[in-house]
Amino acid sequence: MDIEELSNLVKQHGKAIYGFCYRLVGNKEDTDDLYQETFLKAMEVRHKMDVNQNPKGFLISIAIQLRKNKRRKFAWRQRIAPTAELNEAVDKVNCTNDETTPEGAVLSNELRSMIQAATDRLDDKLKIPLLMYYTAEMSVDEVSLALRIPQGTVKSRLFKARKALKKILEVESL
Repeated sequence: MDIEELSNLVKQHGKAIYGFCYRLVGNKEDTDDLYQETFLKAMEVRHKMDVNQNPKGFLISIAIQLRKNKRRKFAWRQRIAPTAELNEAVDKVNCTNDETTPEGAVLSNELRSMIQAATDRLDDKLKIPLLMYYTAEMSVDEVSLALRIPQGTVKSRLFKARKALKKILEVESL
């Protein structure tokens, strides 16, 4: 794969990869970093990538691995020299829905934030396939190839994730 083909992949899958990265990390600054690092890493390993064999899944698996490495490094540094977390305001995505009333827009935005908060509470084993399936719009087959796990495992993790989300949202709505 040459640079031009990789450029075409950015044009073709860039929005989906960015959305997945945003759901994975939760704020704009880290999303921008992860998105950029994903395509830099893709440039490094472009000789391993096959355009005909699920390039979107390959890019998402790069993003997942980069995030895991970053979290591992952070945890290791915290064990050595703990630092206090900064309470930064999370940049919210502007509500660009087509609700006709302000109340509808507020309710829709509130529902999205509740679902995002519930998703963030899930374990990575459940969260990552869920985000790949719903936000990156990947099929079960593509998720299984990207994560290198059987399709049945993907299906069971999706089921468990939906069940856990339902339980979390029911508890919060009481």
